[in-house]
Amino acid sequence: MTRRKSLSRPIRVLVAKPGLDGHDRGAKVVAAALRDAGMEVIYTGLHQTPEMIAAAAVQEDVDVVGLSILSGAHMTLFPRVRQLLDAQGRQDILLTGGGILPTEDVAALEKLGTGRLFGPGTPTTDLIEYIQAWAAEHLKD
Repeated sequence: MTRRKSLSRPIRVLVAKPGLDGHDRGAKVVAAALRDAGMEVIYTGLHQTPEMIAAAAVQEDVDVVGLSILSGAHMTLFPRVRQLLDAQGRQDILLTGGGILPTEDVAALEKLGTGRLFGPGTPTTDLIEYIQAWAAEHLKD
C-alpha cells in the first residue's frame, strides 16, 4: 500500500439532507464517523433546499458535500446542488452522498459530475477511505 501525503488541516465536509425526507439517522451516523476519522463536519439538518446547501458549502468553505437522500428525488437534487456549486465557482468541491439509489441512476449522476455514491449498508469506512483518497489527490495545503 502506498502512503499518501496527509493534509496539514482536516478535510471539511458538509453533510446535508435535501428535500422533504425526514429521516436523518443515517446522515447523523455518517457525520459522526467522518468526525471520528478526523474530518471537520458541518451537519445542516433536515429539509434543506439545494440553494441552502450550496450557500452553506460556499460560506463554510468545505471540500466535500455529502447528500443523504431517501426520498427518491436524487435525480433532481444531486444535479441541482452540483449546478449551484459550479455557478458559484466551486467546481473543486466533491459532491458525494448516498441513499436509495438505483444502479442506472448512480451511473447517470456520476456522468453529471457527482462523485461516488453509496447505498444502504455500506460500511462508513468505505466512505471515509473514498473521501481521504479524493482529498489526497485533489487538495493542497
